[in-house]
Amino acid sequence: MDPSDGRLIENLIHFGRALRAAGMAIGPGKLIHAVEAVRTVGLSRRDDFYWALHAVLVSRRDQRPLFDQAFHLFWRNPQLLERMMGLMLPSFGGAEEREREEIARRLAEAMAGERAAETPPVEETQVDATLTWSDREVLRQMDFDKMSAAEEAEAKRAIAALHLAVPPATTRRYRADPAGSRIDPRGSLRASLRQGSGSIPLRFRERRKRRPPIVVLCDISGSMGRYSRMLLHFVHRAAAGQDRFHAFLFGTRLSNATRALRNRDVDESLAELTKTVADWSGGTRIGACLAEFNRLWSRRVLAQGAIVLLITDGIDRDGGEGLAAEMARLRRSCRRLIWLNPLLRWELYEPKTMGARAILPYVDEFRPVHNLESLAALAEALKRPAAPPAARPEVRPRLGAA
Repeated sequence: MDPSDGRLIENLIHFGRALRAAGMAIGPGKLIHAVEAVRTVGLSRRDDFYWALHAVLVSRRDQRPLFDQAFHLFWRNPQLLERMMGLMLPSFGGAEEREREEIARRLAEAMAGERAAETPPVEETQVDATLTWSDREVLRQMDFDKMSAAEEAEAKRAIAALHLAVPPATTRRYRADPAGSRIDPRGSLRASLRQGSGSIPLRFRERRKRRPPIVVLCDISGSMGRYSRMLLHFVHRAAAGQDRFHAFLFGTRLSNATRALRNRDVDESLAELTKTVADWSGGTRIGACLAEFNRLWSRRVLAQGAIVLLITDGIDRDGGEGLAAEMARLRRSCRRLIWLNPLLRWELYEPKTMGARAILPYVDEFRPVHNLESLAALAEALKRPAAPPAARPEVRPRLGAA
């Protein structure tokens, strides 16, 4: 069997696009592996075809229901009517039933997008937007990974409207101030020489205040999924209001995204990052990437007490090797280290992975970052001044600082 015959490869590409639009991390590499898997198992049995694609495209347990529905809708399963009737029957599944409805809604939008791309436009189209409507309060608490396309667009507009104001911090430099608390010897002597009198008029000075730099280290590995792309909108919004801002993306390597995020158009910024960053949705080497950052960039961007936002789920391919030492160095170099983890949305979350256990002792704050409400809480937290070094936790920071 040669998969290049007919339109099989083209259909596999459309199938991958539908899954990606529905929220799964499907890239060109997975599609190539899918073609190879289909070439291996053939098309003689539908079950073999299903499990070959499942083995290649599904990487997390919560993606299984989405893949199952997408497969039977896209490849026209004869038992589809029976499955859809099962969805329509009343049930008492609670959270499981709501999750199934969310998956069906995201999948319906993704499949509708694929059909719209293939069919010519018509003069008049009526769309039933009942399932895509969301109240503002519901949208604030909705998980980014469960949003439909319309809700995601509304969330991006809400992120763009966030007000991010980091309070200025006292620096070591002084400025002339008539109401200052310290005498300025040089200014007083210059004023005396300028007047040519025997007396010395006193001049005063005060410490300068300036907003501290913000440095973002964002994980773009496959386990972060939709969260990293939504959070990049938040990072772009943060860059707009700061004169000293630096952003770095990391997966298996470290990439400087500062210049791209300085673009006023967030879509153009993300498009440029997509072209330049090569390790989207791949593995994660947190320790190696932080080591590169500490070696090449820390002295340049962490001056004058920077605030560091570390966005990652703590899942490290290297098992946390060398991560504790790099986190200790990073904490010593900054004013405030905040760990933003989307997995903290679960009430029973515990940092059991080696990477999470290596990161946790060195952070000042541990916050969830999975919906609009958590981003708003983060914006409010950034407005508050950082705790003095003596008040920082030495071993175990408080979980759920939000």
